Amino acid sequence: MSVTCSERTGANTMPWRGILAGLVAWLAVLGGGPAAEKAYAENGPRSVAPVAEKLIDAVVNISTSQTAKGPQGLPLPEIPKGSPFDDLFQDFFDRRGGPRVPRKVSSLGSGFVVDGKEGLIVTNNHVIADADEIFINFHDGSKLKVDKVLGRDVKSDLALLKVTPKAPLVDVKFGSSEKLAVGDWVMAIGNPFGLGGTVTVGIISAKQRDINTGPYDDFLQTDAAINRGNSGGPLFNMNGEVIGVNTAIISPTGGSIGIGFAIPSAIAVNVIEQLKLYGETRRGWLGVNLQSFEEDLAESLGVPAGMGALVASVAEGGPAAKSGLQSGDVIVRFDGREIKNMRGLPRIVADTSIGKKVPVEVIRKGESKTIEVEIGRLVDDEPSAAAPAEPEPEVALEPQEVLGLKLAVMTDELRARFNIDRSVSGVIVTEVDPASAAAAKNIKPGDVIVEAAQDEVATPEDVARSVQKVKKSGRKAVLLRIEDAKGDLRFVAVPIG
Repeated sequence: MSVTCSERTGANTMPWRGILAGLVAWLAVLGGGPAAEKAYAENGPRSVAPVAEKLIDAVVNISTSQTAKGPQGLPLPEIPKGSPFDDLFQDFFDRRGGPRVPRKVSSLGSGFVVDGKEGLIVTNNHVIADADEIFINFHDGSKLKVDKVLGRDVKSDLALLKVTPKAPLVDVKFGSSEKLAVGDWVMAIGNPFGLGGTVTVGIISAKQRDINTGPYDDFLQTDAAINRGNSGGPLFNMNGEVIGVNTAIISPTGGSIGIGFAIPSAIAVNVIEQLKLYGETRRGWLGVNLQSFEEDLAESLGVPAGMGALVASVAEGGPAAKSGLQSGDVIVRFDGREIKNMRGLPRIVADTSIGKKVPVEVIRKGESKTIEVEIGRLVDDEPSAAAPAEPEPEVALEPQEVLGLKLAVMTDELRARFNIDRSVSGVIVTEVDPASAAAAKNIKPGDVIVEAAQDEVATPEDVARSVQKVKKSGRKAVLLRIEDAKGDLRFVAVPIG
């Protein structure tokens, strides 16, 4: 009845005709024919065969071998030396397990050619880690031994290999992973379970995934089937460009359940270029330790929620310290790029040219400030940021209670009791009321309050004064800078009544 009525009114004719047309189209899809082909073509690729045919020769299988130490076969039970069964068991297991000598262990992975003339091949670092020999197996059945590992990068899990081809190899080019949208079609080609030349298709399920594998996690997630042996292989867009390097899966069984991860080309291109030029990666270094923050902490800092990266500490002598960045600063913009959260900043800094002077916009005590920082070079053994030691107070005061915390001036006796490093100084927490808001924020005995409301504190009275100042300002929480016994720093916003 409603359809008929709409047809008659005239004003509502188009919406109903659209619905009817849609139903007709889907019926045509179910029945096949031109309408089915048209509908399918609009909702997904009719066939990836033309794209796959052009690319498959550039995708390679990587086989490695390494010498494993230890016994071969079954392990020998622990039998007391000299016992009646010692000789019997030794003889039995030697004959069952064979000679107890080092043996070769093989593994398989995937890779792809990025320079056919030079013979340059990209794969995952974990595919070739600890390998004694590496061989490249091509789709046409030919095989080449890797001449040299030009470089590897553990943090991004990428490696660049060199072979000497007799003729130029088929290669592929990188495309832009940043132009990808969730829902875009992608294709993986690789060597799952040793089945070389396997093509699978899916979509981009998500972007910027952090799976806790390293400091620069920013993975593409796809439902294109990725299994063991796909590691190091390419993830293509429908233009045949590499937009990711397949690296990891989430699976309780070891097989694909539709959750695979690829290093985006936005990261891979820069790393591969540096491995080619220098044999190593040269990342930018800011010299800060960062902390994420929730809504209550953002309110205490005077920063909109969901914006910026909080500087928990600054490395002494690092680029940030030399330029005047301070702990408690919230970095909201770096070199013209907006910083939405803590996780995005390290990758942006790492990709910045060493020696480049960049503007860093921060919010400090509620006010915006721009500081120019000259980026340094990240070295694995860079010193961690730590607060400078302060003079030991000479007079020990009785513990006082603030915010459900019993606080005391630092003494040698308290340092010994809580095993606190000599470099840590401030007001020590001796007891915590388990029903307090401070306990809910995971503040515990032995923690040291370095700052309260972004003011340095040395006595419990200093902390109390800062709390009163915050109460008078009308804020709902006081911002504490906490240092633990090992010297690790963090900010905590403790609600006040």
